[in-house]
Amino acid sequence: MFSKPLMILRRVSNRLAVRVLFGSILAFAAVLLAPFFDSLIPESWQDRFGRDAVMPILTILASSMLTVTTFSLSVMVQAFRSAASQATPRAYRLHLSDTTTHTALATFTAAFLFSLTAIVMFNAGFYSEAAAVVIFWLTMLVIAAIVLAMLRWIDHLSRLGSMDHTLETAESAAFTPLAAMMDRPALGGQPILGDLGAPKDALALPAPRGGYVQFIDMNRMQTELGKSGARLRVAAAPGHHVIRGQPLGWLMHGEDVDRSTLVQCFTLGNSRSLEQDARFGVMILNEIAVRALSPAVNDPGTAIDVVQRLTRLLGETGRPAEEAPEFGRIEVPMVAAFDLMDDAFGAIIRDGAGRPEVISVVFSALNVLQGSPWTDLAKAARRMRGYAVRHANETVEIRDDRDRLAEKAR
Repeated sequence: MFSKPLMILRRVSNRLAVRVLFGSILAFAAVLLAPFFDSLIPESWQDRFGRDAVMPILTILASSMLTVTTFSLSVMVQAFRSAASQATPRAYRLHLSDTTTHTALATFTAAFLFSLTAIVMFNAGFYSEAAAVVIFWLTMLVIAAIVLAMLRWIDHLSRLGSMDHTLETAESAAFTPLAAMMDRPALGGQPILGDLGAPKDALALPAPRGGYVQFIDMNRMQTELGKSGARLRVAAAPGHHVIRGQPLGWLMHGEDVDRSTLVQCFTLGNSRSLEQDARFGVMILNEIAVRALSPAVNDPGTAIDVVQRLTRLLGETGRPAEEAPEFGRIEVPMVAAFDLMDDAFGAIIRDGAGRPEVISVVFSALNVLQGSPWTDLAKAARRMRGYAVRHANETVEIRDDRDRLAEKAR
């Protein structure tokens, strides 16, 4: 379970601007520090790899890399917007953390800044002939980095923004918090089922603002509670929406605890995130299937693909671990198996019940999930299958289709 500072660091590192900034700093550092290594250059190299050898290359890089960067950025934005319109607006946020795209753009930007700054330094007389040799070899390294970035970028462009790429990204993003939930049920705290309300004589931790609970720093909270022997019951788990003043949790036997410090352990935001929200990734996949089933899109094949991916996600993540809680002073509501099942298949059943090719795949998926090692999930799959059967019986008009579906649902 990582802490809030590490969570912030991970978020920052996944931003495009940060990678571009890091690449730019490396480019400036290489240009400015080159003269300090001129003593290492043999005199025999100065005539062969000096200013006349490197300046034409730098000029070509400076004139071409800005165009490449601008073109790549426009392609990225267009591909991400296309994915958002075809799949779901939530897919746009998933694509924004695409590290391959970030690395390519950072490489192109850094190469442009390196070449442009080196040309300025040459014209200003900042470099000796020995320093020019250093710049030459640095330019060779930059060219190698550009070639590698372009090869990866070209391969990536063939899939960027496509439905297959969006589905792969969404499935991968959904798997991480779901697997973490299985390893540490209730975020590693004491699991509780359902909303038990406020304990007697408990003190509320009011939300300082409205928004979604994105992250709970369990490590820091456990440390703060341990100082006074207090306990805390979380009222708003990751994924819950609260308004200002609504309780985030209930503090028990904690009169001496600084409640403002405990409130800071909750990270609130305007949108849901995937660090600890096991249901959100499943809901994104569900939204893609629902969009595909809409009359405007009419793509049942994508809905079927989503159903298969959801079956893999729920069927292969196992069941919640039964180890002793890591944070014994914190009670956290567990994700209910039926809520997870409804997030995955509820809307697909309602929108796809009239399509025999879709609802039959849902029947097959629910039959598979009835064998899940997680007992509660298996029970939820049985309940959801009955729900799907009732919807199909009410929606499918042709008797032959109903008979085939009845065989499938057995």
